[in-house]
Amino acid sequence: MNQQLSSLKELVLGDATSLPVPTSVLHELNHANRRLEKLLQQLRNEHNADAELRSIARDVIHAVELNPEIALACIYLNQIAGTYAVRHCIEVAVVVVLVARGMHKQQRDILTMTAAALTMNVGMLKHHDRFQSKPGALNSEDMAIVRRHPEDSAEILKCAGIDDEEWLSCVLLHHENHDGSGYPAGKSGEDITLNARLLSYADRYCAQVSARNYRCSLLPDEALNRLLEELAADADAPLREQFHRQIGKYPPGSLVRLENGEIGVIAHRDASGESLDGVLTVHCLRDAAGKLPAAVILRSSSDGGCGIAEVLSEDQVDLRFSMKQIWGAQASL
Repeated sequence: MNQQLSSLKELVLGDATSLPVPTSVLHELNHANRRLEKLLQQLRNEHNADAELRSIARDVIHAVELNPEIALACIYLNQIAGTYAVRHCIEVAVVVVLVARGMHKQQRDILTMTAAALTMNVGMLKHHDRFQSKPGALNSEDMAIVRRHPEDSAEILKCAGIDDEEWLSCVLLHHENHDGSGYPAGKSGEDITLNARLLSYADRYCAQVSARNYRCSLLPDEALNRLLEELAADADAPLREQFHRQIGKYPPGSLVRLENGEIGVIAHRDASGESLDGVLTVHCLRDAAGKLPAAVILRSSSDGGCGIAEVLSEDQVDLRFSMKQIWGAQASL
Protein backbone atom coordinates (compact mmCIF):
# COMPACT_ATOMS: atom_id res chain seq x y z
CA MET A 1 0.00 0.00 0.00
CA ASN A 2 2.91 2.38 0.73
CA GLN A 3 4.24 1.73 -2.78
CA GLN A 4 0.77 2.53 -4.19
CA LEU A 5 0.66 5.82 -2.26
CA SER A 6 4.17 6.70 -3.43
CA SER A 7 3.13 6.10 -7.04
CA LEU A 8 0.05 8.28 -6.57
CA LYS A 9 2.18 11.00 -4.97
CA GLU A 10 4.44 10.98 -8.02
CA LEU A 11 1.36 11.26 -10.24
CA VAL A 12 0.02 14.20 -8.20
CA LEU A 13 3.30 16.11 -8.02
CA GLY A 14 4.63 15.14 -11.44
CA ASP A 15 7.97 16.02 -12.99
CA ALA A 16 7.76 19.25 -14.96
CA THR A 17 11.16 18.67 -16.56
CA SER A 18 10.36 15.34 -18.21
CA LEU A 19 6.61 15.12 -18.75
CA PRO A 20 4.48 16.97 -21.32
CA VAL A 21 1.72 19.14 -19.89
CA PRO A 22 -1.43 16.98 -19.91
CA THR A 23 -4.79 18.21 -21.12
CA SER A 24 -6.74 19.73 -18.25
CA VAL A 25 -10.07 18.05 -17.51
CA LEU A 26 -11.19 21.15 -15.65
CA HIS A 27 -10.40 23.36 -18.64
CA GLU A 28 -12.18 20.98 -21.04
CA LEU A 29 -15.37 20.88 -18.97
CA ASN A 30 -15.46 24.64 -18.52
CA HIS A 31 -14.88 25.18 -22.25
CA ALA A 32 -17.73 22.76 -23.03
CA ASN A 33 -19.92 24.63 -20.55
CA ARG A 34 -19.28 27.97 -22.26
CA ARG A 35 -20.01 26.53 -25.69
CA LEU A 36 -23.19 24.88 -24.43
CA GLU A 37 -24.49 28.01 -22.72
CA LYS A 38 -24.01 30.10 -25.86
CA LEU A 39 -25.73 27.51 -28.06
CA LEU A 40 -28.66 26.82 -25.74
CA GLN A 41 -29.43 30.52 -25.39
CA GLN A 42 -30.01 30.77 -29.14
CA LEU A 43 -31.29 27.24 -29.80
CA ARG A 44 -34.83 28.44 -30.54
CA ASN A 45 -33.36 30.24 -33.58
CA GLU A 46 -31.21 27.32 -34.75
CA HIS A 47 -32.31 24.82 -37.39
CA ASN A 48 -29.25 22.60 -37.69
CA ALA A 49 -27.76 22.27 -34.21
CA ASP A 50 -27.25 18.50 -34.22
CA ALA A 51 -23.56 18.54 -35.17
CA GLU A 52 -22.58 21.25 -32.68
CA LEU A 53 -24.46 19.64 -29.78
CA ARG A 54 -22.87 16.27 -30.53
CA SER A 55 -19.47 17.98 -30.69
CA ILE A 56 -19.96 19.43 -27.21
CA ALA A 57 -21.15 16.01 -25.97
CA ARG A 58 -17.99 14.40 -27.39
CA ASP A 59 -15.87 16.97 -25.57
CA VAL A 60 -17.57 16.14 -22.26
CA ILE A 61 -17.08 12.41 -22.87
CA HIS A 62 -13.42 13.02 -23.73
CA ALA A 63 -12.91 15.03 -20.52
CA VAL A 64 -14.40 12.22 -18.43
CA GLU A 65 -12.26 9.63 -20.19
CA LEU A 66 -9.12 11.72 -19.60
CA ASN A 67 -9.60 11.42 -15.85
CA PRO A 68 -12.96 10.31 -14.40
CA GLU A 69 -11.92 11.24 -10.87
CA ILE A 70 -11.14 14.86 -11.72
CA ALA A 71 -14.38 15.11 -13.72
CA LEU A 72 -16.34 13.92 -10.69
CA ALA A 73 -14.44 16.17 -8.30
CA CYS A 74 -15.42 19.21 -10.40
CA ILE A 75 -19.03 18.58 -9.33
CA TYR A 76 -18.45 18.47 -5.56
CA LEU A 77 -15.91 21.30 -5.54
CA ASN A 78 -18.13 23.57 -7.68
CA GLN A 79 -15.45 24.10 -10.32
CA ILE A 80 -17.66 24.49 -13.41
CA ALA A 81 -18.33 28.19 -13.87
CA GLY A 82 -21.49 29.81 -15.23
CA THR A 83 -25.20 29.70 -14.52
CA TYR A 84 -26.63 26.81 -12.52
CA ALA A 85 -29.02 25.85 -15.33
CA VAL A 86 -26.24 25.01 -17.79
CA ARG A 87 -23.64 23.87 -15.24
CA HIS A 88 -26.13 21.34 -13.91
CA CYS A 89 -26.51 19.82 -17.37
CA ILE A 90 -22.71 19.43 -17.70
CA GLU A 91 -22.56 17.78 -14.27
CA VAL A 92 -25.41 15.40 -15.11
CA ALA A 93 -23.64 14.53 -18.37
CA VAL A 94 -20.48 13.61 -16.42
CA VAL A 95 -22.44 11.20 -14.21
CA VAL A 96 -24.31 9.77 -17.22
CA VAL A 97 -21.02 9.04 -18.99
CA LEU A 98 -19.55 7.29 -15.94
CA VAL A 99 -22.58 5.09 -15.28
CA ALA A 100 -23.16 4.31 -18.97
CA ARG A 101 -19.51 3.27 -19.36
CA GLY A 102 -19.85 1.10 -16.26
CA MET A 103 -22.82 -0.62 -17.91
CA HIS A 104 -20.69 -1.18 -21.05
CA LYS A 105 -22.99 0.88 -23.23
CA GLN A 106 -21.90 1.27 -26.84
CA GLN A 107 -20.16 4.54 -27.67
CA ARG A 108 -23.00 5.77 -29.87
CA ASP A 109 -25.48 5.23 -27.03
CA ILE A 110 -23.23 7.11 -24.60
CA LEU A 111 -23.02 9.99 -27.07
CA THR A 112 -26.81 10.10 -27.44
CA MET A 113 -27.40 10.03 -23.68
CA THR A 114 -24.75 12.69 -23.09
CA ALA A 115 -26.38 14.95 -25.67
CA ALA A 116 -29.75 14.36 -23.98
CA ALA A 117 -28.29 15.34 -20.60
CA LEU A 118 -26.91 18.56 -22.06
CA THR A 119 -30.27 19.56 -23.58
CA MET A 120 -32.87 18.11 -21.21
CA ASN A 121 -33.83 21.48 -19.68
CA VAL A 122 -33.64 23.83 -22.66
CA GLY A 123 -37.43 24.23 -22.49
CA MET A 124 -37.21 26.19 -19.25
CA LEU A 125 -33.75 27.70 -19.62
CA LYS A 126 -35.09 31.26 -19.81
CA HIS A 127 -37.03 30.75 -16.55
CA HIS A 128 -34.23 29.10 -14.54
CA ASP A 129 -32.57 32.23 -13.16
CA ARG A 130 -35.94 33.57 -12.03
CA PHE A 131 -36.74 30.28 -10.30
CA GLN A 132 -33.33 30.30 -8.63
CA SER A 133 -33.76 33.81 -7.24
CA LYS A 134 -37.28 33.32 -5.86
CA PRO A 135 -37.22 33.44 -2.05
CA GLY A 136 -40.15 31.09 -1.57
CA ALA A 137 -41.83 28.11 -3.22
CA LEU A 138 -42.74 28.19 -6.90
CA ASN A 139 -46.33 29.23 -7.63
CA SER A 140 -48.79 27.27 -9.76
CA GLU A 141 -47.78 29.07 -12.95
CA ASP A 142 -44.12 28.32 -12.32
CA MET A 143 -44.89 24.68 -11.59
CA ALA A 144 -46.81 24.41 -14.85
CA ILE A 145 -43.65 25.53 -16.68
CA VAL A 146 -41.59 22.98 -14.78
CA ARG A 147 -43.99 20.12 -15.52
CA ARG A 148 -44.19 21.10 -19.19
CA HIS A 149 -40.46 21.54 -19.80
CA PRO A 150 -39.69 17.99 -21.01
CA GLU A 151 -42.21 18.42 -23.84
CA ASP A 152 -41.07 21.98 -24.55
CA SER A 153 -37.45 20.84 -24.62
CA ALA A 154 -38.19 18.03 -27.06
CA GLU A 155 -40.09 20.40 -29.35
CA ILE A 156 -37.30 22.97 -29.33
CA LEU A 157 -34.80 20.23 -30.18
CA LYS A 158 -36.92 19.02 -33.08
CA CYS A 159 -37.11 22.56 -34.45
CA ALA A 160 -33.32 22.80 -34.06
CA GLY A 161 -32.84 19.81 -36.34
CA ILE A 162 -32.62 16.98 -33.81
CA ASP A 163 -34.34 13.87 -35.17
CA ASP A 164 -32.64 11.16 -33.07
CA GLU A 165 -35.61 9.39 -31.47
CA GLU A 166 -33.61 8.01 -28.54
CA TRP A 167 -32.23 11.46 -27.73
CA LEU A 168 -35.70 13.00 -27.85
CA SER A 169 -37.17 10.11 -25.84
CA CYS A 170 -34.62 10.56 -23.03
CA VAL A 171 -35.41 14.28 -22.85
CA LEU A 172 -39.15 13.65 -22.88
CA LEU A 173 -39.04 10.90 -20.22
CA HIS A 174 -36.37 12.17 -17.81
CA HIS A 175 -38.95 13.27 -15.19
CA GLU A 176 -41.19 10.21 -15.40
CA ASN A 177 -41.18 7.92 -12.35
CA HIS A 178 -41.39 4.15 -12.01
CA ASP A 179 -44.63 4.42 -9.99
CA GLY A 180 -46.35 6.75 -12.48
CA SER A 181 -46.06 9.87 -10.30
CA GLY A 182 -43.81 11.76 -12.69
CA TYR A 183 -44.46 14.15 -15.56
CA PRO A 184 -45.39 15.17 -18.21
CA ALA A 185 -47.36 12.02 -19.10
CA GLY A 186 -47.38 9.95 -15.89
CA LYS A 187 -45.69 6.98 -17.55
CA SER A 188 -44.57 4.07 -15.39
CA GLY A 189 -42.58 0.85 -15.31
CA GLU A 190 -41.32 -0.48 -18.62
CA ASP A 191 -42.77 2.50 -20.48
CA ILE A 192 -39.73 4.41 -19.25
CA THR A 193 -36.60 3.31 -21.13
CA LEU A 194 -33.41 2.29 -19.34
CA ASN A 195 -31.54 5.24 -20.87
CA ALA A 196 -34.19 7.68 -19.68
CA ARG A 197 -34.09 6.16 -16.18
CA LEU A 198 -30.32 6.52 -16.06
CA LEU A 199 -30.63 10.19 -17.07
CA SER A 200 -33.39 10.74 -14.53
CA TYR A 201 -31.38 9.36 -11.60
CA ALA A 202 -28.25 11.28 -12.65
CA ASP A 203 -30.37 14.45 -12.79
CA ARG A 204 -31.77 13.87 -9.30
CA TYR A 205 -28.39 13.05 -7.80
CA CYS A 206 -26.64 16.10 -9.23
CA ALA A 207 -29.50 18.36 -8.15
CA GLN A 208 -29.11 17.08 -4.58
CA VAL A 209 -25.34 17.66 -4.35
CA SER A 210 -25.56 21.18 -5.85
CA ALA A 211 -26.42 24.14 -3.64
CA ARG A 212 -29.31 26.36 -4.76
CA ASN A 213 -30.48 29.78 -3.61
CA TYR A 214 -33.43 28.20 -1.84
CA ARG A 215 -31.76 25.18 -0.22
CA CYS A 216 -28.43 23.71 0.83
CA SER A 217 -26.89 20.79 -0.98
CA LEU A 218 -26.70 17.28 0.43
CA LEU A 219 -23.32 15.80 1.22
CA PRO A 220 -22.23 13.11 -1.28
CA ASP A 221 -22.81 10.15 1.05
CA GLU A 222 -26.30 11.39 1.98
CA ALA A 223 -27.21 12.01 -1.67
CA LEU A 224 -26.06 8.54 -2.73
CA ASN A 225 -27.91 6.84 0.13
CA ARG A 226 -31.10 8.65 -0.86
CA LEU A 227 -30.64 7.68 -4.51
CA LEU A 228 -29.93 4.05 -3.67
CA GLU A 229 -33.13 3.92 -1.62
CA GLU A 230 -35.10 5.22 -4.60
CA LEU A 231 -33.47 2.69 -6.92
CA ALA A 232 -34.21 -0.14 -4.48
CA ALA A 233 -37.85 0.95 -4.26
CA ASP A 234 -38.01 0.96 -8.07
CA ALA A 235 -36.41 -2.52 -8.20
CA ASP A 236 -33.70 -1.14 -10.52
CA ALA A 237 -30.84 -3.38 -9.38
CA PRO A 238 -28.44 -2.87 -12.35
CA LEU A 239 -28.59 0.92 -12.10
CA ARG A 240 -28.38 0.74 -8.31
CA GLU A 241 -25.12 -1.23 -8.48
CA GLN A 242 -23.58 0.99 -11.14
CA PHE A 243 -24.38 4.27 -9.39
CA HIS A 244 -22.84 2.85 -6.22
CA ARG A 245 -19.79 1.49 -8.05
CA GLN A 246 -19.13 4.45 -10.34
CA ILE A 247 -19.94 7.29 -7.90
CA GLY A 248 -19.65 5.83 -4.41
CA LYS A 249 -20.46 7.29 -1.01
CA TYR A 250 -17.10 9.06 -0.96
CA PRO A 251 -16.35 10.16 -4.53
CA PRO A 252 -13.20 12.10 -5.47
CA GLY A 253 -13.65 15.71 -4.39
CA SER A 254 -15.48 14.79 -1.17
CA LEU A 255 -14.22 16.61 1.91
CA VAL A 256 -13.78 14.24 4.85
CA ARG A 257 -12.60 13.87 8.42
CA LEU A 258 -10.59 10.73 9.11
CA GLU A 259 -10.83 8.63 12.27
CA ASN A 260 -7.45 10.06 13.36
CA GLY A 261 -8.86 13.60 13.22
CA GLU A 262 -7.14 14.71 10.01
CA ILE A 263 -9.20 16.58 7.40
CA GLY A 264 -8.70 16.03 3.69
CA VAL A 265 -10.18 15.57 0.25
CA ILE A 266 -10.72 12.25 -1.50
CA ALA A 267 -8.09 12.17 -4.26
CA HIS A 268 -8.55 8.63 -5.54
CA ARG A 269 -11.14 5.90 -5.19
CA ASP A 270 -10.46 2.28 -6.13
CA ALA A 271 -13.75 0.40 -6.40
CA SER A 272 -12.31 -2.56 -8.29
CA GLY A 273 -12.58 -4.90 -5.32
CA GLU A 274 -15.57 -6.45 -3.58
CA SER A 275 -16.49 -3.31 -1.65
CA LEU A 276 -18.51 -0.88 -3.78
CA ASP A 277 -17.31 1.98 -1.57
CA GLY A 278 -13.73 1.09 -2.47
CA VAL A 279 -10.34 1.88 -1.01
CA LEU A 280 -9.85 5.63 -0.76
CA THR A 281 -6.75 7.79 -0.99
CA VAL A 282 -7.11 11.03 0.97
CA HIS A 283 -4.98 14.14 0.39
CA CYS A 284 -4.70 15.68 3.85
CA LEU A 285 -5.45 19.41 4.19
CA ARG A 286 -5.23 19.74 7.98
CA ASP A 287 -3.60 17.55 10.60
CA ALA A 288 -5.39 16.33 13.73
CA ALA A 289 -4.48 19.61 15.49
CA GLY A 290 -6.06 21.64 12.69
CA LYS A 291 -2.74 22.83 11.24
CA LEU A 292 -1.70 22.85 7.59
CA PRO A 293 0.74 20.00 6.84
CA ALA A 294 4.26 21.07 5.85
CA ALA A 295 4.42 18.48 3.05
CA VAL A 296 2.01 16.41 0.99
CA ILE A 297 0.41 13.69 3.11
CA LEU A 298 -1.61 10.93 1.46
CA ARG A 299 -3.60 8.48 3.57
CA SER A 300 -5.27 5.22 2.59
CA SER A 301 -8.65 4.40 4.12
CA SER A 302 -7.45 0.80 4.52
CA ASP A 303 -4.79 1.87 7.04
CA GLY A 304 -5.43 1.98 10.77
CA GLY A 305 -7.02 5.22 11.97
CA CYS A 306 -7.55 6.42 8.40
CA GLY A 307 -11.12 5.30 7.83
CA ILE A 308 -13.73 7.93 6.97
CA ALA A 309 -15.30 9.31 10.15
CA GLU A 310 -17.58 11.81 8.40
CA VAL A 311 -18.11 13.78 5.23
CA LEU A 312 -17.80 17.55 5.62
CA SER A 313 -19.16 20.60 3.85
CA GLU A 314 -16.93 23.38 2.47
CA ASP A 315 -18.08 25.62 5.32
CA GLN A 316 -16.97 23.07 7.90
CA VAL A 317 -13.54 22.69 6.33
CA ASP A 318 -13.14 26.46 5.87
CA LEU A 319 -10.03 26.10 3.71
CA ARG A 320 -9.38 27.24 0.16
CA PHE A 321 -7.31 25.05 -2.15
CA SER A 322 -6.99 24.50 -5.88
CA MET A 323 -7.79 21.27 -7.68
CA LYS A 324 -4.32 21.50 -9.26
CA GLN A 325 -2.88 21.21 -5.73
CA ILE A 326 -4.56 17.81 -5.40
CA TRP A 327 -4.52 16.34 -8.92
CA GLY A 328 -1.79 18.27 -10.73
CA ALA A 329 -1.83 19.80 -14.19
CA GLN A 330 -4.84 17.77 -15.37
CA ALA A 331 -6.90 19.82 -12.92
CA SER A 332 -5.58 23.27 -13.81
CA LEU A 333 -7.79 26.05 -15.14
